Amino acid sequence: MKRAVAVAAAVLALAVTGCGGKQQTDQAAPGGAQSCEAGEGRITIATGNSGGVYYVLGGGLAQLISNNTKLRATAAETGASVQNIQQLVAGNYDVAFSLADTAADAVNGKGSFAGKPQKIQALSRIYPNSTQVLVRTDSGIDSVADMKGKRISTGSPKSGTEVIANRLLQAAGLKPESDVQAQRLDLAKTADGMKAGTLDGLVWSGGLPTAQITDITTALKDKVKFLDITPLLPKLKAVNPVYDQAVIPKAAYAQPSDVPTIVVPNLLLVRADFPAGNACAITKLIFDKQAELVKVHPAAKEITKQLATQTDPVPLHPGAKQALG
Repeated sequence: MKRAVAVAAAVLALAVTGCGGKQQTDQAAPGGAQSCEAGEGRITIATGNSGGVYYVLGGGLAQLISNNTKLRATAAETGASVQNIQQLVAGNYDVAFSLADTAADAVNGKGSFAGKPQKIQALSRIYPNSTQVLVRTDSGIDSVADMKGKRISTGSPKSGTEVIANRLLQAAGLKPESDVQAQRLDLAKTADGMKAGTLDGLVWSGGLPTAQITDITTALKDKVKFLDITPLLPKLKAVNPVYDQAVIPKAAYAQPSDVPTIVVPNLLLVRADFPAGNACAITKLIFDKQAELVKVHPAAKEITKQLATQTDPVPLHPGAKQALG
């Protein structure tokens, strides 16, 4: 009987080990601290639309993890922030990109997560997203309020872009569900619609530059223009103080001048049960190998260790705290 119990315990241990990185038991380092070494296994990273920076950087991060740890990481195209958090919590993904405002809604049980607070934690604050509002010059749109009755792409369903687009429309006194012809399109279909003239404008929240926004501005040149949406910033800050002002530099899309806009930080998220060793190793890797991420996309230049711990109200994962301490 004792032998049978011992064999059963061994089989169970092997089964748990075979489940992948997220089932790894953290090992204590000398002195009682958790090890900052990733375990073995597989992890998946939820990114965003294929034309966006999340997707590009997510692929780069997956490669970085696979090349420098025992983990094997893969990146998946998704609808972005809201969907990412929902599927992260459901266990479909292990790491997820998200806008900080959407993540704040998730932990507070607000917005798309009304009444259902989500148990997520952050590995790091990363680069900021610029809110890019681009319209056709023949559309008659000079402000968000002018979008009434117009055909506007508000982003993929359950994306952080859709959250910000709806908040911008509401701040301008419009009802997203009835005052505009909202088109809930991913970025590829949005680019096609802008070039074909079946859309009057778009809202996109992403890093600079975003390849498919470059595609639109290159193809249409002076037939499109960016809007200054900063007059709506006070109303957005009343919803969430994470919103801030910055500019879209003219060099980003070869425009005549810089355009003031609203920005929001991005966070890299995990579940609370994500192994501390994995969290520490991945967070440390982001800053130790940042130059490699910059080669993947220039937005990674804006990832700074000074801001990395500023993830409130989303708690920082203990493993990330160790890496950033």
